[in-house]
Amino acid sequence: MSTISDVSSLTLIAKTIFGLEELLAAELQKIGARDIEVLNRAVMFTGDKGMIYKSNLTLRTALRILVPIAKFEVSNEQSLYEGIKAINWEEYLDVTDSLAIDTVLSTDIFTHSQFISQKAKDAIVDQFREKYDKRPDVDLDRPTLRINLHIHDTTCSVALDSSGDSLHKRGYRDQTNLAPINEVLAAGLVLLTGWDCKKTLIDPMCGSGTILIEAALIAANIPPGYYRVDYGFMHWKKFLPYEESLYQTIYDAAIARIISETPNILGGELSHHVTRKAKENIKLARVEDIVSIRESDMVDFEVPEGGGIVIMNPPYGERMDKDNLEELYKSIGDTFKKKYTGFDCWLITSNMQALKFVGLRPSRKIPVFNGPLECRFVKYQMYAGTKKYIK
Repeated sequence: MSTISDVSSLTLIAKTIFGLEELLAAELQKIGARDIEVLNRAVMFTGDKGMIYKSNLTLRTALRILVPIAKFEVSNEQSLYEGIKAINWEEYLDVTDSLAIDTVLSTDIFTHSQFISQKAKDAIVDQFREKYDKRPDVDLDRPTLRINLHIHDTTCSVALDSSGDSLHKRGYRDQTNLAPINEVLAAGLVLLTGWDCKKTLIDPMCGSGTILIEAALIAANIPPGYYRVDYGFMHWKKFLPYEESLYQTIYDAAIARIISETPNILGGELSHHVTRKAKENIKLARVEDIVSIRESDMVDFEVPEGGGIVIMNPPYGERMDKDNLEELYKSIGDTFKKKYTGFDCWLITSNMQALKFVGLRPSRKIPVFNGPLECRFVKYQMYAGTKKYIK
């Protein structure tokens, strides 16, 4: 079993969405992380306690920041129980604290993550009960310590979750439509376009406005954690106890880097009800001076001159019949050709068949996941004259 030995140079793991790993690595390099290593849906790096705070506050494409504390081999439930119980949990918990356990399985040994979480919890509380005749409580919502188990083949990795709630929960989104895009994915899509934060950015099917808001945060250099008031590390009482003054220093430095000069960020939404939701979210994010939303159908949206970036997350077909979906995607392609000369037009979809009806040849197809759905983030470069697209 391996454990932490030097808290001034911690091995940390930032979890992310498939397809955003390189973006996350670039973000980590920018904030001073060391020993950066890209993994599958994650990036490993090193840093101190301040890096835990900074990464939670400032990383746009991270879902969680984990602090690994142990690793051991498992072959069955008993070996899992014994491995978890062998960790000295008094380094991380008091008997009066609370805990929650999240488990991710990538193994043939176990099939039910909730059962494994329960087994690990039993090992932890048994350790305390045998010594004190008392045990920590379980609190799934606001635990003192959230623990992450990842079992890959025969290896169980144990980590402390410094984030608490997933970092995609920025804290600004109160209103959503039926299928809101994850904030981390939205930020990742904006970054994947290579947008220079100077040209106009448009989402003419903006839904509840998440892509537009994330673009505004990027353009204004507003940290994505600006709206959050709670992280997991704020509840740690033993290992790496929370230092409010250190966090405040990091927070103040991030806020000082916010800029006021921003480009045009425009959105359109056909539904009056959804438009109202989007405007409310933009107001909650305090970017109403940066983002403008119009109640408009995509085909009627007024496009400013000068070119720029278009990002769209159209329906994938779960709630539309085949004919209507094909017509929608054909309309998207026709609108790109007719109205978006000089723009790089991007859309994300999981429906590869519907994508054919756009009628344009993409210059890039980037694999990403939207929740459980494998998608492609597709780029069309729209040129003036007869050259409407490129290979």
